[in-house]
Amino acid sequence: MSEASIRQGAAGELLLVGVLDYRTGPALREAGRELISENPAAALSLSCAQVEKSSSVGVSLLLAFMRDAQAANKSLVLRDLPADMREIAQVSGLLELLPLQV
Repeated sequence: MSEASIRQGAAGELLLVGVLDYRTGPALREAGRELISENPAAALSLSCAQVEKSSSVGVSLLLAFMRDAQAANKSLVLRDLPADMREIAQVSGLLELLPLQV
């Protein structure tokens, strides 16, 4: 199984990578909170292009990262949402709440 991580990309960019599930979620949650709060940029983007697979934990992480950004007075947009995450958000009625970059 793939390792999951969230890391700094280019300025203001965060990269979410790997398999997002109940095993990887807690560590990703804490790492994401730290990256968002410590990032000097006022506008952040989170790329999900390298997410291999996601359960509902992935969508929950996105919502948590949105709250973290708001608490830090930063904007956050989501990019490259994989089909499985998009479907989970759609079925859950959360897709319209996610700040997706068009």
